[in-house]
Amino acid sequence: MNQLEVFRESLGQCDEILLDALLMRNRIVEDIMAYKEEHDLPILQPEQEAKQKKWLEGRMEGRRHKNEVAAVFEEITRNSKRIQARKLFDYNIVLIGFMGAGKSTISEFLKTVFAMEVIEMDQIIAERQSMSISDIFETYGEEYFRDLETNLLIEMQSKKNMVISCGGGVPMRERNVVEMKKNGRVVLLTAKPETILNRVKDNHDRPLLEGNKTVPFIADLMEKRREKYQAAADIVIETDDKSELEICEELVKKLRALDSEN
Repeated sequence: MNQLEVFRESLGQCDEILLDALLMRNRIVEDIMAYKEEHDLPILQPEQEAKQKKWLEGRMEGRRHKNEVAAVFEEITRNSKRIQARKLFDYNIVLIGFMGAGKSTISEFLKTVFAMEVIEMDQIIAERQSMSISDIFETYGEEYFRDLETNLLIEMQSKKNMVISCGGGVPMRERNVVEMKKNGRVVLLTAKPETILNRVKDNHDRPLLEGNKTVPFIADLMEKRREKYQAAADIVIETDDKSELEICEELVKKLRALDSEN
């Protein structure tokens, strides 16, 4: 056996150790999830990820291949999050609510803590049409836009373990609600009109609010949509004066409770 073959054999031994360690780690991640569920403990604990990152930085300080090792651990962490998400949700999470209720913000937070893929319906539609939502409304009309939403919801039914963030008007069409239910659990995010105004006042891609950014107008439009929003929802979460972590922890807890009932 020449020196090159010796190196390759040693590398193969390292791969065997890594494989066994990764399989063991994934099993431990599942055990932690099971323990948290059994003892009704918070699922989201971002401080643990921060602790691990600090540990790794300390261990790799001044070492060669620091960036490469960090990249490997980043992917390991991402995969651990995916394992957690699959154990919690064997379906898609469909977020609905009035514009400014927090759908995009919570989608991104779920993406961060669970490594779930996010589908922003308005963004996808705008990219596919190569124009803004406002321009789609102006050029083709609202009915055309609503058809695009329905078709996208149908398309997403072939996916699983994703977060689908719906535009504010999606639940107003009954066909859309039917398609949402086929996608997974529907989560309604709500907020007070004053909160909504504060969140959207500087945004100019809300065709229904442009020129009408007042609390009374928002309150009236919210009331017109309230019944259909609530009828579509599996769970409801108020987002006023709550952190992203608090909202997502409540979301997980309520979905777990709902799943245990069914």
